Amino acid sequence: MLTFPTATLAWSVWGLGALLYLIGFYQRVAPAVITDQLMLEFTIGGAALGNLSAFYFYSYVAMQVPTGMIADRWGPRRLLTAGAGVAALGTALFAFAPTLFWANMGRLLIGASVAVAFVSMLKLASHWFAPKQYALASGMALLMGVVGGVVAGVPLRYLVEAFGWRGVMGVSAALTAVLCVVTWLRVRDDPVERGYASHFQGVHGAHEGSSLWRGLLEVLSYPNVWILTLVPIGFSGAVLTFAGLWGVPFLRQVHGLDPKTAAAITSTLLVAWALGGPTLGSWSERMGMRKPLYLIASGVALLGWSAILYLPLPLWALVLLLVPTGFASGNIIIGFAWAKESVPLRLVGTASGVCNMGPLLGGMLLQPAVGWILDQRWNGALANGVRVYDASAYRSAFTLMFATMIVAAFVLTLAKDSHAKQMHD
Repeated sequence: MLTFPTATLAWSVWGLGALLYLIGFYQRVAPAVITDQLMLEFTIGGAALGNLSAFYFYSYVAMQVPTGMIADRWGPRRLLTAGAGVAALGTALFAFAPTLFWANMGRLLIGASVAVAFVSMLKLASHWFAPKQYALASGMALLMGVVGGVVAGVPLRYLVEAFGWRGVMGVSAALTAVLCVVTWLRVRDDPVERGYASHFQGVHGAHEGSSLWRGLLEVLSYPNVWILTLVPIGFSGAVLTFAGLWGVPFLRQVHGLDPKTAAAITSTLLVAWALGGPTLGSWSERMGMRKPLYLIASGVALLGWSAILYLPLPLWALVLLLVPTGFASGNIIIGFAWAKESVPLRLVGTASGVCNMGPLLGGMLLQPAVGWILDQRWNGALANGVRVYDASAYRSAFTLMFATMIVAAFVLTLAKDSHAKQMHD
């Protein structure tokens, strides 16, 4: 009789998928600490910089639904290996890009490739872990992502100052290529391939391609899915726009901070965001309701952002406010559980893929839009060949971010509470 794999083996297999997710999150927010170098290197303003960063999101968002379908056909081993390989290629292209066009293409490849990591991790968890450990694995995945985001803060800035952004990205490409090889050698889709018993409780290969497309159309017929995809555009979009690109230059140019301190502050927002997600999700589970806590957290986030963006706060107060604001912005985790419960169980995977587009859509749309407004309000000031925007320009640009959150909060009121119960056919 086969025995289940050891915890060490299971976590090591899952961990290789998690490493690609970590790399993906690192690449997502890395532009925030090299904005000045990128603007100088490619002679671009805010709109073009926002677009360069958002090329990651364009392909990442587009890959969300197809990734689930590809994972079912290829399995996580082949998908993660291909993802790491393409990510290494994209990072190398970005690192050595001679023009802005090739830098954009590099970011596009990175976003498309690392988009496979999260779904692949969840598939590995369903095969290699007991069902009671699935939630732990999901939470650890988020933690790994934030570790990547923190690495892209102060540590990345130190490395960039020592070796230049191109050199650091070149090494990043090499490390990702190593992960590609190790993933192929070590990861297996199911413990059975290693001579162990499987924890998977479903039926292997139960879905055909046509049924998946029909499932997608059916998922889109549920109003809650649309609502819970749109709402994170505001709240997660604000976090990704501030911590992922424009927060560091804002803190440097308006508050006079050095790059490393500014990066540390935006990393604080990311950590609070990561802690808020699973905590708020757990609280809503205990309450037996999704909507009230989601609305309350949205209100807290709105109040926090309004103070951060519009009040003449001393720096210590701004940093202090980023913690509850980031924590409350973790309300999107409530939305994932809520969306899952808003469709029949057979459609949960597809609904999760659709809803996972929301947070990334926020970054994709808001990062370049904020940059465009900054360019419109630019007074012509330059520092070492890089555009410098004043407090008024940032206030105008961030107003778009704030307005998007207000719309998101209104849209949320239209959702029907699932009361933490799964819908059945």
